[in-house]
Amino acid sequence: MADETAHTEVPGGGHPFPPFDRTTYPSQLFWLAVTFVALYLLMGRIALPRIGAIIEKRKGRIEGDFAEATRLKGESEAAIAAYERALADARARAQALVNEQRQRQVAEAEKERKALDARLSARIAAAEAGIATSKAAAMENLCGIATEAATAIVQRLAGVAPASPDAAAQAVAEALKH
Repeated sequence: MADETAHTEVPGGGHPFPPFDRTTYPSQLFWLAVTFVALYLLMGRIALPRIGAIIEKRKGRIEGDFAEATRLKGESEAAIAAYERALADARARAQALVNEQRQRQVAEAEKERKALDARLSARIAAAEAGIATSKAAAMENLCGIATEAATAIVQRLAGVAPASPDAAAQAVAEALKH
């Protein structure tokens, strides 16, 4: 069970706890009011204006930094756009140069092909002329050889020589025509 005689006085008849002593209330209230007014004036006139100035200064710095960041972002976006345009222009110029070079190479290859065709046609014509000459010479030799062979065969088989070499050549020429 709880002791019903509990109180704030010091046991043995001593002095009570000072904040609870009714005789000290007026002086405590006086010093409370003096301290409150002093702290109120100190805070209101010195500390709070300084804190407000610091907050305003920080706010101004933050707004300035934000404005600077916005300006720099705009500049970077403009630089990126300029870079993209320059890159697109460079790609277009490179493509144009590649196309131009390709057309030049195609034209040059066509020119070289035509020159080669002309040289080959000339060589083919020269070879055909040589072949025709060789063929004509071979045919003349063939006629001569055939005439000699016919003359030799007639002499061996018939035992008689043809009347003239021209008659044998004429007979061979008529036989080669058929």
